[in-house]
Parts: sequence; structure tokens; C-alpha cells
Amino acid sequence: MSEHIHPATRIGHVHLRVADLERALGFYCGVLGFALTQRYGAKAAFVSAGGYHHHIGLNTWDSAGGGPPPPGSTGLYHLAVLYPTRAALADALRRLDAAGIPLTGASDHGVSEALYLDDPDRNGVELYWDRPEAAWPRDAAGGLQMVTQRLDLAALRALTA
Repeated sequence: MSEHIHPATRIGHVHLRVADLERALGFYCGVLGFALTQRYGAKAAFVSAGGYHHHIGLNTWDSAGGGPPPPGSTGLYHLAVLYPTRAALADALRRLDAAGIPLTGASDHGVSEALYLDDPDRNGVELYWDRPEAAWPRDAAGGLQMVTQRLDLAALRALTA
């Protein structure tokens, strides 16, 4: 089993159980700006960016009115949304600020800059952009050296000022 998966393979979408579909749509479409691509009755919906069929599925099939899993249980740590540019990430931060949604973290990983927050169902969400690969930090042997440093939010906010 030494063969690797095809290098062009990507994660296509994530499907989340939510307690309130309209509240989840308000966050993913209203705050983050995803487009609603389809409703599946009153209990599920699909949202996307750029006309894709769906990046995120939301459903209440087994979770209507439910709460998040308790701390210490298994499940989703976070979903990550990759923005194409630093300016697009700055716009996402502007949207969060305008909606009064607090960050749970913000990190510069060397390879990327990331914002961390919770959706209304306390699913973890990472919003990030990747630096160009040529700018990724490397060790003397050329190996990738990801880091976790404090992200300069003021500089990111200044991109939309």
C-alpha cells in the first residue's frame, strides 16, 4: 500500500447536521456569502461558491432542534474554506465583523493565513488563503516548515478599509 492517491484529488464538499436550517443558511449564505443552489424539501439545502453544485450540504434530518456534541467526543473538528486571495480573506473578515461574529482564533501558519470561528451550531469553521508555494517556509533540506504564529488582524482588516 505504498501508492498515493492521485495528486489532483480534492475534497468536494462537506455535509453538516444542523439544528435549524434557516439559521444555518443565514450564516453560510447571509454572512459568508455562499449561494443557495438547491433546497431538498424543508430539511436540507446545498450551498456553493462560483456556481459549483455544492460545497456545503446542511440538513436537519437527524438533528432538528439538537445541540452540538459535548466536548471530548469525536466528530468534525472544523471545515475549511479556501479563499483565492488574501484580499478575499480580508473581505470574509469584514463580513464576520459586520455580523458581530467573534473569532475563536487567527493564525499565520507560514503556508497560509487562517481565521477560526464557530457556526451557529458550534461546528468549527476555518477561513483561509494559501500563500504561493514559492513563499512557503522550508528547512535547510527543503522540507515544509508550517508554523503557528499570531495573525496580524489589523493588517488584514486594512485591506478592506
